[in-house]
Formats: sequence, C-alpha cells, structure tokens
Amino acid sequence: LAEFLGTYLLVFTVGCTAFSESTVWTGTAVACAFMIGVYALGGISGGNFNPAISVSLGLSKAIGGPGLPMFDVGLYCATQIVAGISATWTCTLLFREALTLAPASGFGLFEAGVCEVLYTFMLCFVFLNVLMAKADSPNHYYGLAVGFVMIAGGYGAGVVSLACFNPALAIGRDFASNGVGLGLGLVYTAFEIVGAVLATGFFKIVRPEEFGGEKGGPFAEMVSEFLGTFMLVLTVGLNMLGKSMGGAFSGAAAVACMIYALGNVSGGHFNPAVTLTAFASGRCPALTFAKIGRYWLVQLVSGIVAAFVSSGIHHGDSFKLGPGDGHTLVEAALAEFIATFFLCYIGLGVAVSSTTKNPAMFAFSIGSCVTVFAPAIGGISGCSINPALSAGIVASHHFADDGFYAFSVYTIVQLAAAIVAGHVFRVTHAVDTLCASKNGNNLIELAGDLETNRGAVDATACS
Repeated sequence: LAEFLGTYLLVFTVGCTAFSESTVWTGTAVACAFMIGVYALGGISGGNFNPAISVSLGLSKAIGGPGLPMFDVGLYCATQIVAGISATWTCTLLFREALTLAPASGFGLFEAGVCEVLYTFMLCFVFLNVLMAKADSPNHYYGLAVGFVMIAGGYGAGVVSLACFNPALAIGRDFASNGVGLGLGLVYTAFEIVGAVLATGFFKIVRPEEFGGEKGGPFAEMVSEFLGTFMLVLTVGLNMLGKSMGGAFSGAAAVACMIYALGNVSGGHFNPAVTLTAFASGRCPALTFAKIGRYWLVQLVSGIVAAFVSSGIHHGDSFKLGPGDGHTLVEAALAEFIATFFLCYIGLGVAVSSTTKNPAMFAFSIGSCVTVFAPAIGGISGCSINPALSAGIVASHHFADDGFYAFSVYTIVQLAAAIVAGHVFRVTHAVDTLCASKNGNNLIELAGDLETNRGAVDATACS
C-alpha cells in the first residue's frame, strides 16, 4: 500500500504538471513529490516508487550487497506499475486529454534513450548510496538527495525525453495515450532498466565493502570523481543547449545529490578548484600531490566526455566559453574569481570545518552556490567556476571563438581563487585547530591525573 500511494503521488504530479502551462516549476514539483513520499513512507516500504529502483535493489541483493529479495522486487514492481496506470488515467479524466509518451520534438528515440539511461542510472545510484550504504546510514538527507535527481534530470533531459526515469510512469503514460505511440512505454522501460543495472554495478565498484570486500581505494575514488563530474557537466550542458529556464537550480541539484551519494567515498570534489582548496586549507592530509594529480586528470577527462555526450544528444550543438555580450575577459575573469572563491570557501566551511560543518545540509549548501552565482554572473562570464566544466565546454565547441585562451584565463583565476579561499579559511576557522590543540592538552593532563591517582590507589592497596 505504501508503494502504491507513493508511486501514485509521484506519477499524478508528473501527469498534472505535464498539462500545466507553468513549465518553470515542473521539475521542482516532481522532485518535491518524490522527496515527501520518501520521507513519509520510506520507513514503511523503503520508498522506491519506481520499478527501476526496485530492480537495482534486487540486483544488489543478488550479488551479495544490501537490497531486496527478488520476490519482493516482483511485488513492488507490479504494485508500482498499477499505481502508475491509475495515476495517469486520473490525470486523463481530470484534463480530458490523453497523456502521451514520445521523445520531444526534434529528437529521436536514440537521444531520448541516452537521457533515460543516464538519469535513471543517476536516480538509482544516488538511492543506493544514500539509503543502502552503511557509511551513509542513518542520515536525514536521503529524501532530499533522491528528489534532487529529478530536478537535475527533469530540467536537463526533459526537453529531450520528457524525463520519465521510471517504468511505472512510462507504462502508465503508454496506457493513457489512447493508442498514440503505443508500445513506447516498454521501450522506455528497457532504457531505464539498463540504467538500473549500471547503477548497481557502479555501486559495487565505489563501495565494495557493502558486498563483503575491502573498502575501496584509489580506484573507487577515481570512479567516484569521474561519475560526479560527469553528471554535473552533462546536466549543465543539457540545460544550456536546451535553453532551460531552470538551469541554475538543475545544475545545483546535480552537484548536491552526487555529493550526498559520493562525499564519503572520494570527498565529492568534482572540480579541480575544490580539490586544490581542500589541499590549501591544510585540513586534508590525505590529499598528496599524486592524489591531486589523479583527481584533476579524472575530473578533466570526465568533463570533456560529458560535454561531448550532451552535445551529441543535441545533434552536435555546442556553446562557447567566454565573456557575455557587452563584457570583457577581464570582467569575466574577476567574476569567476569571486564566485569560485565563495564556492570553495563555503564548501570548506560546511563540509570540512569541525566548528561549522553541517552533516545534513553540507551538499545542499555547496550546490546552492550554483543557484546563487549562475544568475548572478552568468551574463558576465557564463559562470563556469569549474575547470573541468570549462574544459568540456571548449572541447565540445572545438576550441572555436578563442576557446583555449578563455579556458586558460578561467582556469588560472579559478585555481587562484581556490588557493586564496583555502588560506582565508585557515584564518576565519582557526578555532578548529585551537580547539583541537586545547582538547589535546586537556587529554594529556587528564591522562596524567589518572596515572597519579592510579599510583595512589596502588600504593594504598599495597599498604
């Protein structure tokens, strides 16, 4: 019953917003429906509301990890599909119009399928990490994390595939379509199941300890950084090329949910500037020069691959990196410096500092920097604030419009801002180290007192 109610709420929200004229809030409405359902019913049924998620849980269990028995997966999937059909028929009755399923105008099944695979992967992968991984349990952000995937994919991929990412929704829309595009629900479902399978495989790679193995080392960290950077740059690219009205929030959501999923695997940097500021802060002794080099390489390669994927989905379209109309490169560089500084500084404050870090809202706060600065400086510099994103933009644009020069300038100021942020953080958050030192001295004094008292007790006992 819990799965039926949660799935019905989610699909009903999608169906009603599909008929709404307010496209700005569509992705947010769907994300909130998912989030409140997971928070309200997650403790009862697990809050799947999606056959792809249930399949990923079943596969994880089948290969020795956390998840659901396959019998339960079958029951969950059947219930979710019935709920999806019921919800779409309700929407059809309310609006007296068929709720169809098909790739958006100008796109084919291949482009739609790529989007469905990638964002269903993201949804299942985040779900597995924030709800099933022992290292992440318990937490209070699980519903926010999975809901934010719908914001990331809804605005980014919605203009391509209609952003289903859920077989219950796809099949439900198929049943309510009055024969228009009949059968596409099963095709979409196949794409989404592929995404679920990939999510389970990568979950095992980044968290082998959940499957009885040793905790993942450098390889797991590098895969983590690749995946997080990829989904971030892909989402930004799709929003830019699709001229999304929710691009800033979508990019922020991609950052937040991937940090929630992978923050305790690799640190969740997904940005060479963030890696450098963590090193400059002096609070991350595990960040050796070799590790920084590995992270930078993976982040840059991932950014380039993701940018080409988003460009390919949009038939080879791309966009330039550089100052906005009416602005100079100097002005763009200054804007990038300021925004990157605050991104790095706030990240250190909410995720690294022992005084100000927030165990629940750290990723939301970091992602919100994108929501703040994309509208604020987007018209000046494009708001890259990430050398991996910059590299992807200029590579997919084939280095046209002086792209390499802009990339060089942007990268220099972004890395400089990261270093400055790390050193400013040392000053403003010196209380962290002072308290640690004071506590250490107190422990030494306490140990000495205990030793003295123990000696007195021993002497009394002997006498």
